[in-house]
Amino acid sequence: MKHQVALIGAVLTVALLFVTAHSLAQQSLQVRVDRWLQVRQVTNDVTFAHDSTRRAARVGDRLQATGDSITTGKKSSAMLFVDIGVGVIEVAEQTTLRIRTLDVAPDNGRITRLEVPTGNVRLRVRRFTHKGSELEIQTPVGLSGVRGTMFGLAVQPNGKTGLVVSQGVVKSSAQGQAADVVEGFQNFTLPGEAPSTPVKWSNDTSLQYEFEKVIEKSIRRVRLLGRVDPVNLVTVDGSPQVTDRNGRFKTDLRLVPSYLKIQVVITTPLGKTKTYALALQ
Repeated sequence: MKHQVALIGAVLTVALLFVTAHSLAQQSLQVRVDRWLQVRQVTNDVTFAHDSTRRAARVGDRLQATGDSITTGKKSSAMLFVDIGVGVIEVAEQTTLRIRTLDVAPDNGRITRLEVPTGNVRLRVRRFTHKGSELEIQTPVGLSGVRGTMFGLAVQPNGKTGLVVSQGVVKSSAQGQAADVVEGFQNFTLPGEAPSTPVKWSNDTSLQYEFEKVIEKSIRRVRLLGRVDPVNLVTVDGSPQVTDRNGRFKTDLRLVPSYLKIQVVITTPLGKTKTYALALQ
């Protein structure tokens, strides 16, 4: 009888050890799930940064750790895939994209938190199948969170962020307030303010402008006064501009004795661009 009890005890102990080992293996497996953003396409001047290392980005590079980043120069771009097909990210020129968090939720959902301090990114994100999945982009003025959509973000030098949603819904959050931007709508967020009320998406690259001649401290200058859709990015001769809530901007220009020629580029959050060659005779 004692022999049988001892045998049963041994079997139970082995079974318990097996269950415990299996549970620990599952937990260990979950901890070791790799997350990454992989570079699939590079055009011109693109920089990959990891820890203190900075070098030219290459197809196949992976952004995996907090702080890893991709930065594009003028007339440059990159395309990234989010590991297991979560989505595709297009990084436009003069843009930085940085990893904040790449994690796995308890239900095996993917948690992807990114940062775009300046520039223009467009995302195509598949619909999530796990409740724990998240994809969130932080800009200097707020957050944009999605659960499966197509949208674009345009971040100006002061952090002002324009958002356009072409499919799905994006929650735009700042200053403790949030706005759901649905398919076919756009909004913007200014530094220190809550997100603006969404309006219908225009994808408008038009430019209204005038030149103003000014004299400051006996120096003659020409000032460009312009207006664009408030969500758009503007560069003047390659220099990014800041627009107000109405899309107005102004910049002083170099005055040439006989004429002035400048190039203004308007870019929507979804990547549509138009170039204007302006001349002051």
